[in-house]
Amino acid sequence: MAANKISVLYVDDEQDNLFSFMATFRLKYKVLTALNAEEALKQLENKMFHVVISDQRMPQMTGVEFFEKMQEKYPDPIRVLLTGYADMNAVIDAVNKGKIFHYLSKPWNEEELTATIEKAYAAWQDKQALKDSNEQLEFLLRQKLLS
Repeated sequence: MAANKISVLYVDDEQDNLFSFMATFRLKYKVLTALNAEEALKQLENKMFHVVISDQRMPQMTGVEFFEKMQEKYPDPIRVLLTGYADMNAVIDAVNKGKIFHYLSKPWNEEELTATIEKAYAAWQDKQALKDSNEQLEFLLRQKLLS
C-alpha cells in the first residue's frame, strides 16, 4: 500500500510547522520535509514527488522563487503555496511565475489541505496521462512518417 501513497514534499523554514505537518499527514501520505528551498531542490534531485507544498516567506528564497526554480528542472510535481500573510502580489506571482495549482492561508486546516492534496494528485495523474498520450501519438506519427 505504501507504494500507492501520494508522495508529498513540504517546505517550511519553521521546524514546528514541519513536525506538525509530518504528524498530521504521515499516515495518509508519503511525506518528506525540507527546512529551506535549497534542501527541497536536493530532495527533488533524488526522489519523485506528486505534490510539493511550500511556505511563501522563507529566508534566502521565497516560495514563489523556489517554485520558479523548481519549474525549470522538475515541472511534474503539482505546486501548492502556503502563506500566513495576506500578500496578494505573492499570490499573483505564484500563479504567474511559479505556476502553482493552489494557494492556501496559514495556519492550514487539515480537511482543506487534505482536499487540496487529493485534488493536486488528481491533477498530477491527469498531467501524466496527457504526457503518455502525447508520447504515444508522437511515436505513431513517427512510424507513419517513416513508412
